[in-house]
Amino acid sequence: MKQPKLRDSRLLGKELFPLGEIPSEIVKKIGAGIVFRLHTGRKDISGDDWGDILASAVGGQHLGKPLGISDVITDTIAWSAKTVKNPSPFNQTIARLISGRNSPDYSYGIEDPHDDIQKTGDAVLGIWNGRVDIAKAHHPKIRAIVLIRNYECSEFVLYEEPIEHFNIREFEWRENKNSNLEGYVKGTDIKRFIWQPHGSQFTIVSVVPDNAIKFRVRRPPIQTQEDVLKNIGFDDSWIEIIG
Repeated sequence: MKQPKLRDSRLLGKELFPLGEIPSEIVKKIGAGIVFRLHTGRKDISGDDWGDILASAVGGQHLGKPLGISDVITDTIAWSAKTVKNPSPFNQTIARLISGRNSPDYSYGIEDPHDDIQKTGDAVLGIWNGRVDIAKAHHPKIRAIVLIRNYECSEFVLYEEPIEHFNIREFEWRENKNSNLEGYVKGTDIKRFIWQPHGSQFTIVSVVPDNAIKFRVRRPPIQTQEDVLKNIGFDDSWIEIIG
C-alpha cells in the first residue's frame, strides 16, 4: 500500500536506504576506507576502524562509546556496527556478535547465575531489551550492520538486520560444558544467545541472510613512515623538547 501523505510526516525523516538494501556506492566507500587503512599499515580492521569507516561512508558520526547499542548515527538511523573475523567469510551462515556485558547481578540482584539458569537468562534478555529502549528513545530506527572479514582483510561479507526486543518467553536456557548459558528457541536446538558468567559477556548468534553482500578488496602497497613524513614536509623543527 502507498505511504499516506501526512502533515507531520516530515518528522519521521528519510532513511538513507531501506533495511538490508545497502547501495553499491556505500559498499564502495566502505571498501575504500578499508583499502586506505591497509595502505597506512593496518594489519587488521578493528571495531573502532569499522565504526570510522561506516560513519564516513554514510555521512554519519561515530560515537566511539563503549556503552549502549548505537555506534554510528545519522539524523534518522543509528547502527550497531559489528565486525567478526573468520577464515572463510563467503561460506559463513552465522556470525557471533558480542553485544555488551549484561550483568544480572548488577541489574536484578541475581548473585548466583547458576541457581536458576532460566531466571538468569530471562534477566540477560531483559537487560538487552532495556538497552534497545534507550537507543530507540534517541533514534527510532536502529539496525545492526555486520562486517565479516577474513584474516588477510581481503574478503568481506556485509549485511544489516533490525535491532528489536526479544520476546523473553520464546527462549529456554541451558548450561554448556564450560558453565556458560546458551539461549535456544523453545522446543528446538536453534541457538540464539550465549552468556558468559565470567565477565557477563552477551553474544547474539546472527544468521547471515541470503542477500548479504560479498566483496573483495585488493591489498595496496603499505606506505612507510618515511613516505608519510616526506609527503607532509616533516623535519626536526616540528619536535620541541621541553625538558
